[in-house]
Amino acid sequence: MHSSIIIIGSGPAAHTAAIYTSRAFLKTIMFEGFMANGIAAGGQLTTTTDVENFPGFPDGVHGFELMDKMRNQSLKCGATIITETIENVDFSRKDGKKLTVVSESGESYTADAIIIATGATAKRLNLPGEERLWQNGISACAVCDGALPIFRNKILVVIGGGDSASEEANFLSRYASKVYVLVRRDVLRASAIMAQRLQDNPKIEILYNTVAEKVEGEKLLERVVVKNVKTGESSSLEASGLFYAIGHQPNTAMFWGQIEMNNNGYIVTRKGESGEQTLTNIPGVFACGDVQDFRYRQAITAAGSGCMAAMDAQHYLEG
Repeated sequence: MHSSIIIIGSGPAAHTAAIYTSRAFLKTIMFEGFMANGIAAGGQLTTTTDVENFPGFPDGVHGFELMDKMRNQSLKCGATIITETIENVDFSRKDGKKLTVVSESGESYTADAIIIATGATAKRLNLPGEERLWQNGISACAVCDGALPIFRNKILVVIGGGDSASEEANFLSRYASKVYVLVRRDVLRASAIMAQRLQDNPKIEILYNTVAEKVEGEKLLERVVVKNVKTGESSSLEASGLFYAIGHQPNTAMFWGQIEMNNNGYIVTRKGESGEQTLTNIPGVFACGDVQDFRYRQAITAAGSGCMAAMDAQHYLEG
């Protein structure tokens, strides 16, 4: 099957791109995946509860509901959505000018342009008790969830020792009564200025040589059991929130060897001669959202870059 545009992904970037390309009367096929990387179609937002920082929802919106609305809008605008995961791609254009993707069922699809919006997956430790308490006190995005009522004026824990952990701990300190930062080593990996901000914050206590062992609680997180890696001693921290700040893994495994990526696996995008922002090193292949954005990683920035990719792809096809 051939189409003008194939979109790989199903988060805010992918659906925004689909809305724009479909409204431009470009035949658009979206592969939303089926539990790709262990996450349902809709991406990381389907693993969150209330989203309070997406414009247009003054009372907040459940992450799954927000993605369901985006999906319905993509369909209404004319996109075809296939609930399959792409297994591999061929950007060599062996078949004339066509770009090729192969679904998990083995069927090949071709397109004149492809938009990659496969996102990234937050790294987790999968501690004992974590799956049951995920989004019930445990999160991987302080900016997304830190201001929720369940965390206000409570004791919170951040895991990580880099710049991201420093940023998230300082952010959480605006709402929390106290923030513990668990650092596996005896030094921070954060840059000097970020480490200093962390150390100067009176609400933050850094626990060096400390790792989390398990999490406990009935319906919500109540405790984090930690261990000192030097002494081997275990203890419990009473806490209402645990935030991972140990990085993200871009969902780019299927593109290795096909497209330029940085050392961490994020797709490299660049500006074109006409000002395009989402170009890759492969003509006709565009990338948007968290698969190429390792800084902001927000639903609204992903949606914005999805719009950009759609417009850049349309410009390419008209070229």
